[in-house]
Amino acid sequence: MLTLDLTNAPRWHDLAPGVRVQLRPLTTALMVATRSDPAVEAMPQDASDEERAVAFGKALARRAVLAWEGIGDTDGNPIDPSPEAIDALLDIWPIFEAFQLTYVSKGLLLEQEKNASAPSPNGPSAGASATAKPAHPTRAASKPARTARRG
Repeated sequence: MLTLDLTNAPRWHDLAPGVRVQLRPLTTALMVATRSDPAVEAMPQDASDEERAVAFGKALARRAVLAWEGIGDTDGNPIDPSPEAIDALLDIWPIFEAFQLTYVSKGLLLEQEKNASAPSPNGPSAGASATAKPAHPTRAASKPARTARRG
């Protein structure tokens, strides 16, 4: 059953020990706005999937991050989120991965579910029919199997 959260309230997400961000809900409007972000649209045609994922992730985070805790400047002073600071945060690989896993992938869960095959009713081969005859348990092969010739 699909559960709708009608409050549409921002939520806190832990990205690393002592680091958490408050994010807007991942809505259709947010995704559409991110797709038309200038940084995403400016990606060259020959950009790799990885480059596109980073550009999209940063553009999404710039729109979604409302507040954060546990993030500071080089002197250890807390800083507020800004586009530059958000991009710098997502340049840290474990943070980017946590953002993708805790926020983006959960938001895209329905998209993945509709593209997946339905599970079989009783195991992986419950609905499958046999295509080969069963081997006789006491009869050995009468002649060896044919193999490709070497040329």
